[in-house]
Amino acid sequence: MKSDVLIIGSGAAGLTAALNLADRFRVTVLAKGGLAEGSTAWAQGGIAAVLEPGDTFESHIEDTMIAGAGLNDRRTVEFVVEGAPRAIERLIELGVPFNQEGPENAKALHLTREGGHSHRRIVHVNDATGWAVQEALLHAAEKHPNITLVPDKVVIDLATSRHEERYSGAGNVWGVYAVDRASGRVELYTANATILATGGAGRTYQFSTAPRGATGDGIAMAWRAGCRISNMEFMQFHPTCLYNLEVKNFLITEAVRGEGGQLKNPKTGRRFMPDYDARAELAPRDIVARAIDAEIKRDGLDYVHLDISHMGADFVSHHFPTIHEKLLGLGIDMTKEPIPVVPAQHYTCGGIVIDLDGRTDLPHLYAAGECTQSGLHGANRLASNSLLECFVFGEAAARHINAHWDELPPPPAIRPWDESRVTDSDEEVVIKQNWTEIRRFMWNYVGIVRTTKRLERAAHRIKMMTDEVGDYYGHFRVTPDLIELRNLLQTADLIVRSALHRHESRGLHFTLDYPETLPQAVDTILLP
Repeated sequence: MKSDVLIIGSGAAGLTAALNLADRFRVTVLAKGGLAEGSTAWAQGGIAAVLEPGDTFESHIEDTMIAGAGLNDRRTVEFVVEGAPRAIERLIELGVPFNQEGPENAKALHLTREGGHSHRRIVHVNDATGWAVQEALLHAAEKHPNITLVPDKVVIDLATSRHEERYSGAGNVWGVYAVDRASGRVELYTANATILATGGAGRTYQFSTAPRGATGDGIAMAWRAGCRISNMEFMQFHPTCLYNLEVKNFLITEAVRGEGGQLKNPKTGRRFMPDYDARAELAPRDIVARAIDAEIKRDGLDYVHLDISHMGADFVSHHFPTIHEKLLGLGIDMTKEPIPVVPAQHYTCGGIVIDLDGRTDLPHLYAAGECTQSGLHGANRLASNSLLECFVFGEAAARHINAHWDELPPPPAIRPWDESRVTDSDEEVVIKQNWTEIRRFMWNYVGIVRTTKRLERAAHRIKMMTDEVGDYYGHFRVTPDLIELRNLLQTADLIVRSALHRHESRGLHFTLDYPETLPQAVDTILLP
């Protein structure tokens, strides 16, 4: 199938780009599962923007730089922060019903505050902002005659100059090969420009708040095609994921702590965050996650308690209706009792290197959102800057494609997918076994607190599994599970390599062997 622009991913970044391109071009959006199954729909928190009297761009920039432990690219931070109020305006035009406050004739946006922010600057839709944003973007995309939305297509790899019928080493990206979930057939999608908006790599870890599809696909594909990958050691762990053996990845939003929730040790009943940081529960996520990790390890706990019951039942149920209802269904009444929580992988701060136009190292290939390393987050993402990055860079990529369309020729003839030397797999157990093993050793060896020895153990496991998975991939027909396994393993390798390369502790990367922070902040950049 041929279109003008091909977008991989139907979340905030992908749909923002699509809507900004569709008035002029034919756009195809491929989703790996359902159109609303990506990370955007799961985002409970909100979107950070300078909207409060007395708040300034400078203050938002400084908060972002402090959270990112000085590793952020200041130019990128300025670009994103200054683009935030306009992004909010456009979402309101699309019909996102952000919470408001004040008298009927003078309503203003209700702003909340989250860890690391010096002002109230988070616009939100109760505690389900991502879902409201996803719905509005999807509704607008479905109505647009130039946008074709295609669910259930699992992308295998980028189609590049290597796949041209007349082979060329130019490194251009002409689209993708994708497998259809229902038929198992591999299809070729080509375009003048391709945008990766595939989300993060959270499912590399045993505990993650990310949806099941967050297997680092875009990052792995871009790496195999020849893009630089940067800062993969910076994996953000959300401090408060619900601890429940049935429900594996329900997130208890940062805003619960922002509105007065306290972390307590279930063994002693003591509130412990003031022991670790003067900002207590409002300290940045990495500090809170490490504090919880320390309490759990020291006292042999399964979880800690997050308690907001002292704020009163009406306040709690009004501020957190979605969470309150979900927990009631699991037998926990957060208006009367504490919530059991554990840290879980939450956000991938590294990824494909892009510039301010969303351009990657390869001609005709752009990227936006969590699969990228734009320079915004540095060594740790500031709360509620992630959806913002999707809107600003989704639009930036679209703007560059619009302005440089004449330099983006149509794709040449590309070879179809070759299945002549493979058979159907007779041992799916290989995939399940490796999938489980990766996620377990990544959690134990490459988690919140690291050591060189643990990282080397992980690297050794990855090397053995890479041979096994490579052999399997070479002999059997591709399936969605095999594609994801291959990408998970590739991503795990990039994370471990990056972590071994950094001989200091900075932001989210904390290693017992190098506890000091070096005077100069330098990005980790892996060259393919």
